[in-house]
Amino acid sequence: MLYACSDTQERNAVAHDSVTLCAVPIPARTAANPSHANIHEPDSVSHKNMIWIPGGTFVMGAVDKDGRIDEYPQHIVTVDGFWIDVTEVTNDEFTRFTDATGYITTAERTPDWNEIKKQLPPDTPKPPDSVLVPASLVFVPAQYAVSLQDASQWWRWQPGANWKHPQGTGSNIRGKGQYPVVHISWEDAAAYATWSGKRLPTEAEWEFAARGGLSKQPFTWGNEPVDHGTPKANIWQGHFPDVNTRKDGFAGAAPVRSFAPNAYGLYDMAGNVWEWCADWYRPDYYKEVADGVTNPLGPADAYDPDEPAIPKRVVRGGSFLCHDSYCASYRVSARMKTSPDTGLEHTGFRCVSSK
Repeated sequence: MLYACSDTQERNAVAHDSVTLCAVPIPARTAANPSHANIHEPDSVSHKNMIWIPGGTFVMGAVDKDGRIDEYPQHIVTVDGFWIDVTEVTNDEFTRFTDATGYITTAERTPDWNEIKKQLPPDTPKPPDSVLVPASLVFVPAQYAVSLQDASQWWRWQPGANWKHPQGTGSNIRGKGQYPVVHISWEDAAAYATWSGKRLPTEAEWEFAARGGLSKQPFTWGNEPVDHGTPKANIWQGHFPDVNTRKDGFAGAAPVRSFAPNAYGLYDMAGNVWEWCADWYRPDYYKEVADGVTNPLGPADAYDPDEPAIPKRVVRGGSFLCHDSYCASYRVSARMKTSPDTGLEHTGFRCVSSK
């Protein structure tokens, strides 16, 4: 439910999250005032800043005992070759899209209470109109150690927060053209992908690319622990969510290409910002998919037992907020779920193409 709310409402909206989940399971905001942008598919696809990933067969899912239940069982998957963006979509690239189409992102639109209440318990009172304003979730570091069971201690609904104003009114993206665009909903990412003649990756394509040709390794770079040696990804160092030592040089999102790429030449497949995939989310999907499946598209529909009324899409890769004590979703098999009309300060995307 992407609207600004009181502290009590905010706490109730996010407190159900598991300590092991980075993406906050907030009620979805269905946009009732969609942009009437001129979104169309170009006649040809530019492969500029993309890399061709040859098709292949791999073992998908967690390779060790550190995975969550939805990362098992391991299963054999084959994918055809595809092009994939070398980096997450940047602010400069998204600006070109909005300039060309006039597209208005989900976070910039006024939420419609008639749509929101469909996802809430019956008889939930309507908040005042002053609350139903364009807003998005912004990360605010805690001032002291807090319970990791209560994500409202570090997430705040911020009126005016969107991709152009990542921390709300008064903030901007000047000088951050090469940072990943954030506060992007699945709907926004899909609109960009369609306009560019591309699409969002399937979850299988994303994991195949993230593994970089490595077999049965827990990370996109191999098996060396993330905190050993030189920084490998933009994640949280220190004590989450109140002390960030910034060992990797960044407190928030980093410019793309700030860390070494994986063996396929792809940047930030771990950390920095979460990346949307095309698939619906179901925690039991891996148990149902046939071993040896080719080009899986994910389940036919979504189901999240934590919030059954809210459909979720898959996000992958973790973000600058990932820490061993909280989610460790920089692991290459880690899966997360978020409602498709929700964007956060640590959510972005990259595109693929089969053409």
